[in-house]
Amino acid sequence: MSAPHVVVGLSGGVDSSVSAYLLKEQGYRVSGLFMVNWTEDEQGYCTAADDFQDARAVCEELDIPLHRVDFSREYRERVFARFIEDYAAGKTPNPDVLCNREVKFAPFREHALRLGADFIATGHYARITHGGDGAHLLRAVDDNKDQTYFLAAVARAQLERVLFPVGGLHKPEVRAVATRAGLPVHRKKDSTGICFIGEREFRDFLAAYLKPNPGDIVDDAGRVIGRHQGLMYYTLGQRRGLGVGGTRGARDAPWYVVAKDAARNRLVASQDAAHPLLMTRELSATPFHWIRRPTTLPSRLHARIRHRQPLQACSAEALADGRVRVRFEHAQRAAVAGQYVVLYDGDECLGGGEIEDTMPLA
Repeated sequence: MSAPHVVVGLSGGVDSSVSAYLLKEQGYRVSGLFMVNWTEDEQGYCTAADDFQDARAVCEELDIPLHRVDFSREYRERVFARFIEDYAAGKTPNPDVLCNREVKFAPFREHALRLGADFIATGHYARITHGGDGAHLLRAVDDNKDQTYFLAAVARAQLERVLFPVGGLHKPEVRAVATRAGLPVHRKKDSTGICFIGEREFRDFLAAYLKPNPGDIVDDAGRVIGRHQGLMYYTLGQRRGLGVGGTRGARDAPWYVVAKDAARNRLVASQDAAHPLLMTRELSATPFHWIRRPTTLPSRLHARIRHRQPLQACSAEALADGRVRVRFEHAQRAAVAGQYVVLYDGDECLGGGEIEDTMPLA
């Protein structure tokens, strides 16, 4: 009987490369699949061509086949278009969450299965168990690298036959494995940011798709203290790039975005980093996606409202319309519409939903 076939999503980075190596060491028959989600000739900022060469070098070292597939159309339609729409609506979207749900565990998974995969694998820092009731998504051993926040919107059925080989390792261990195995990417830096934006200024990128709409920056008393170039360029809690300084009667201290007044196209700023408009103890998310919905929600859960945030104690209530209301034990800063709130019961990620509404303390 032949060994089970695993198709690994190879990005050209160290995590997915080590995943392929570990699976081969465990006796699986391994193939690599490189996904092109943004084509070079569209903007010229994406590193896909270089990453593909790195993935090819890894596959040559491991003596495994490499497939290449173009999902740029799916990415543009399912992820990028939503990204632009959300910014136009004043939200701060998270394309990594959408990419996992709409590309990496949708057409990628389907393509891998057509290649004859028994399992698919990625280099995500997460753990997964498969029981009689379905998949259970667990936080990674390395809490600093845990990526369950980005996986919380993936359908439970899409997590069937999925493996996360590096989820039980800390990042330094992954680097050490890559070095011992002689993988050519063992010193490659982790990718940061969003592929289609690249190294350019975010404001310059967004201006190519959304028309700037300047307006006033006001303090929390309504006094005009500056001008903004468009509400979509700013997010709650932002400190840099406001261009506010030397305001008469103000302290010599930083200014923070504390609210957006879309009706009057005004940006509200304050020198109070914990301004009540920035703080909330309650929010709602919709539509909330459950990976596993307990019959009865525990009275005490934990949540994150951003990647790498320490887990925050909370309670949650599932509402009849599909929304979930989350109440935190301690006030949260800068809970932003368009980002996700993700719920945890111990190590298990129960699911997540897009933040729709917050209840500021002010």
